[in-house]
Amino acid sequence: MEKREAIMSPWSPERSQSPGGLSSHLSKTLLLLLFSVASAQGVTPDRDTCLVFPSSNGSSVSCHPPAKLPHHFPSDTVHLVVEFFNLTQLRPDTLQGVSNLQELHLSTNQLESLSPKLLLPVPLLKVLDLTRNALTQLPPGLFRVSAALHTLVLKENRLEVLEPSWLCGLKALGHLDLSGNHLQTLPPGLLANVTALRILDLSNNQLKTLPPDLLRGPLQLERLHLEGNRLQVLEEGLLAPQPGLRYLFLSDNKLAAVAAGTFRGLQQLDMLDLSNNSLTSVPKGLWTSLGQPTRDMEDGFDISGNPWICDHNLDDLYRWLVANKDKMFSRNDTRCARPEALKGQTLLEAAESH
Repeated sequence: MEKREAIMSPWSPERSQSPGGLSSHLSKTLLLLLFSVASAQGVTPDRDTCLVFPSSNGSSVSCHPPAKLPHHFPSDTVHLVVEFFNLTQLRPDTLQGVSNLQELHLSTNQLESLSPKLLLPVPLLKVLDLTRNALTQLPPGLFRVSAALHTLVLKENRLEVLEPSWLCGLKALGHLDLSGNHLQTLPPGLLANVTALRILDLSNNQLKTLPPDLLRGPLQLERLHLEGNRLQVLEEGLLAPQPGLRYLFLSDNKLAAVAAGTFRGLQQLDMLDLSNNSLTSVPKGLWTSLGQPTRDMEDGFDISGNPWICDHNLDDLYRWLVANKDKMFSRNDTRCARPEALKGQTLLEAAESH
């Protein structure tokens, strides 16, 4: 399909709409649901027109091909979905006249850039979903009136670098999704001013190292997704600023070393995934603050898919495994790679017989 800029055409207020979610699958499902509701009410949606679903809280508008995008949206629009249009750009005044907009879903287009003025008319915006576009950068000042924004999804774009200035103004940001881009490094101070952040997703990039100050800024981070990168070492001190961290995902990296004090102070951790890395051993004391007897790791842990060397260097891990085996995922895939006499034996069996 040929790329094109948004071309607007009139909208019809009697149409129905699907309040699309962050995933295109959910958006399609809800769209079909509203088609069914509209049909049941005797309304036949026009496929060439965006669907408008009025409510007492404001209108929800959903635009999918073959509908044509209007020049203006209803002034009471609070939820706007514009997806699957293959757009490369949006006009700077696209959102003019919808000052009460709270959610904007622009996923699965081909947006290459955004105007720094795009969000100026919508200071109440809470959710911005830009999944699966072609963005390589964000314009400085894009969020200068976006103090209410709490969810920013930039998943599966073409970002290779990030600038701390891009995030200026995001005082309420609680969920930042940068997964599935081409990030190889992160700048110092990236999150310095994003104090409300609770979920950070950097998964499925190409990160080999992380800046020591990455997590200095957020005050109550709960979930950290780093899976699917190329990390080789987890440095001591990286997680120290986040004692309330509850979920830590590090699977499918190249981790060969984890510093002894990495998890020190993580008294709230409920889930740890270190599967599919290159760990052969771990330092004594690594697990001291995790699981029993200190805390019940409620959602479990996974250390499978690593080439463990089952010798006396794992004594500390053995004791911890026996105490926390009820929370262990993938037991049959957590096996000794060496020495030859124990090759193929599960790590838990080695621990219990030690």
